[in-house]
Amino acid sequence: MSPIVLGVLLGLVWLLRGQGFPDQAPAVPVALLDGGRVVFSQPQGQVRLVSFWSTSCAPCIRGMPALADTHHRYQARGLDVVAVAMSYDAPSHVQAFTRREALPFRVGFDPVGDVARGFGGVNATPTTYLIDRQGQVVRKIIGIPDHAALDALIENLLDAPS
Repeated sequence: MSPIVLGVLLGLVWLLRGQGFPDQAPAVPVALLDGGRVVFSQPQGQVRLVSFWSTSCAPCIRGMPALADTHHRYQARGLDVVAVAMSYDAPSHVQAFTRREALPFRVGFDPVGDVARGFGGVNATPTTYLIDRQGQVVRKIIGIPDHAALDALIENLLDAPS
């Protein structure tokens, strides 16, 4: 590979990393609907899938059944799915949607945007982060995920030694 091509590729990697793809999950806590809280930098031996969403986001709403399916398939193997509502989402709307749709995974609030900022700034929903068992962010997905590719990545992370 020529030095110019290599330089361009390294520059692109640097640029993409600078656009909100942190190496380590943030230590900012998120409050959950069930009264608990999660600190994403403390994975407690689990692989975590964190999905930023909003009740006003049509793609987010359409993607919830697939997210629930992912949760059901991998929860017993150590996947923790947490959906984090954006700061502009009314908590009453989040609670009502969660109950109406019987979401099987944990749902949290980001009332002032600290969690979204901790992940480098979430500017579009849905935005999904996949975090390994050591708390490293290994993938950022903006928009509806390609679930076959996501499943393959989840499988690899769950099969990796702790």
